[in-house]
Amino acid sequence: MKVIAHRGASGYEPENTLLAIEAAIVMEVDAVEIDLHRVEDQLVVIHDRWIDKTTDGKGRLKDLTFAELRRFDAGKGQKVPTLWEVLKLINGRCAVNIELKADDTLALLVSTLTQACAELNFDSTQFVISSFNHHLLKNLKQHAGEWRIGALTGSRPLDYAEFAERLGAYSVHIDVDIVDKYFVDDAHARGLKVYVYTVDKEEDIDDLIALNVDGIFTNYPTRSLVKIAHSKL
Repeated sequence: MKVIAHRGASGYEPENTLLAIEAAIVMEVDAVEIDLHRVEDQLVVIHDRWIDKTTDGKGRLKDLTFAELRRFDAGKGQKVPTLWEVLKLINGRCAVNIELKADDTLALLVSTLTQACAELNFDSTQFVISSFNHHLLKNLKQHAGEWRIGALTGSRPLDYAEFAERLGAYSVHIDVDIVDKYFVDDAHARGLKVYVYTVDKEEDIDDLIALNVDGIFTNYPTRSLVKIAHSKL
C-alpha cells in the first residue's frame, strides 16, 4: 500500500511548503500530494482560496498579486511556493499528486509538467492530476490525454466507481469515512487504483489494508509507513 504525504509531511511541518515536502521525501514516501491555485501567471501551492488559515496574511488569493502573496509567512519562515519550485525540489525522487483547486490552471499546468519531464528527473507516469471538479478532469483528458488523472469523491455513488472509469481516470480518491469493500472491488474491477484520504489512525490503516486499497493520503507519513511495515511481518 502506497503512502502519499498529504500536503507534504503536514503533520510535522507547515502544509504545502518546501519544508514539508522535503521532510516527506526524507521519510521515503511513495508520493507527495500538493494543492494548486493560480495567481497571475504563476501556479502556487496552497490549499485554500483564502490565505488566512495557512499564512500570516489575510484575504483571497484572487485579490492578491503574486508579489503580495510571497510577502506572507506560510509557517517557519516559509513562503507559499510555486509549482516549479516544488518540482525542482522533488526532482523525480518520488511521485507527485497535484490536486487542482481552480479552473484556470490547466494550460499552464500541462506546460509546466512537460518542462519538468524535459529538464528534471521526472517521467510522466510519476504525476497524477486530481480534482473534485470532474469537468476540469474531463477537459484535461480531452486535450492532454497522456497525463494520469485521479477522480476525487466525498461520496459513495450508486454506480460506485463508474464515474471515474468514464473520465478515463487512472485512480479514484475517496474519503476514509465513505470507502467500503464494494467500492474498492468495483474500482479494481474497472482497472482503477483506489487511494483513500486522509488516513492518520492506525485502526483505519488496518481496515484499509484488509480492503486492499492501493494507497493512503496521510499527514503523518512516518507513522503510516511503520504501521504498514509491521502489518507485513
